[in-house]
Amino acid sequence: MTVLKAALASLELLSTRPVRVSSFYLTKPIDCPVGSPDFINAVAEISVASNRTPEELLTRLKEIEIALGRQPKTILNEARTLDLDLIAFGSEVRKSNELILPHPRAHQRAFVLAPLAELNPELILMGQETSVICLWEEFPDRDSVRIIV
Repeated sequence: MTVLKAALASLELLSTRPVRVSSFYLTKPIDCPVGSPDFINAVAEISVASNRTPEELLTRLKEIEIALGRQPKTILNEARTLDLDLIAFGSEVRKSNELILPHPRAHQRAFVLAPLAELNPELILMGQETSVICLWEEFPDRDSVRIIV
């Protein structure tokens, strides 16, 4: 929890307005190595200067991960100290080796949808036909996440 709070403090420094943060959710590991611990997930909404690009923000997120102890990946989907994903950047659409926006699997992941629906229920992710709250209400495995804080 300490790393997550430090990450949020770092996001405050990037944001031009106060960061909005969802509750923290405990999530069972999905497609992870056997014995992986549960994960703590949250969604944070930040505002950046209008001249900033999604690629610049992604670079800063990766710098925060490294500063807070993230090690290079050695095994697919292994547990990590911190994993900051860029889910959406306004209405921007990107598809490159470094960045796909909106995040291509956000609508398929309870650990993204639950906190995102809490924070911004009316958001419609580009490529989806319905709001995040509707996606969450129809999600088949809502019991896979629970609020812890």
